[in-house]
Amino acid sequence: MTVETLKTDGAALTIHMDGPDWDGAPAATLGDVSFKSPQAGAELLQQALLRVRDAGFDRVLGPMAGDTWHSYRFVSESDDTPAFLMEPANRAHEPQIFASAGFKPIARYFSARMSLATYDPTPLPAPADFTVEPWDGNDPDALFREVFVLSSQAFAGNAFYTPITEPAFLEMYKPVIPMLKRELIFFARRPDGTLAGFLFAIPNYAEGLDTKTVILKTYASFMPGAGRYMVHACHSAARAMGFETMIHALIHDDNRSAERSRQEGGQVFRRYELLGLKWDV
Repeated sequence: MTVETLKTDGAALTIHMDGPDWDGAPAATLGDVSFKSPQAGAELLQQALLRVRDAGFDRVLGPMAGDTWHSYRFVSESDDTPAFLMEPANRAHEPQIFASAGFKPIARYFSARMSLATYDPTPLPAPADFTVEPWDGNDPDALFREVFVLSSQAFAGNAFYTPITEPAFLEMYKPVIPMLKRELIFFARRPDGTLAGFLFAIPNYAEGLDTKTVILKTYASFMPGAGRYMVHACHSAARAMGFETMIHALIHDDNRSAERSRQEGGQVFRRYELLGLKWDV
């Protein structure tokens, strides 16, 4: 069995025995963590770690629901504003329980917000090697198939990356299709029409249908400068649509996007950590 759910009256989690590699060796992962009380959580975590060791693993990641395509990371610092759409959330004591069991941070991330009121929407000089255009709003399945292909290539070199099938990817994103705004999704294309990058942003419907906040969820590109052009296009479009705030969501501290967020005036309001535990390594 590759996935096992452990549950008691006060705690629950899932064990994934087919997690990603960590430092060149396979790791199990612990996801869907819900520890209603510290004691119940600590007891269940120890049970899970025994199962992982008995299965022959010498390392485990958490929280991670199997891979980085699904929910992972604990909130480690916050200004206590409500969670935005698709943001990981946890009880304050849950990271502490993992730390007490020997887990340590192995990757750090942040989310930042910026005001769109003072953003300069003046178009950037036209690039020579690609064009940036919004999604036409047609055929969302085709949209996500393109995004899947580029994501699989662009993120393959990331730490803890594991492949995912196209059907699984499409199934994962189906719930957000009714929420899409075509003006907030961008493609960078080469002169021959092939995809050189994409950007996916979505209104923060966790605040309600009249939200004034947009979440820049993810973007990736294979051409220098394409990311900058897509981000500028997204900021400008959101401002023109009447949105007031942009969230740069879930950025790895060492990613180039982190520096771009700072350059755009992003102010960090939440930090996150992925934790790991190794035995006898």
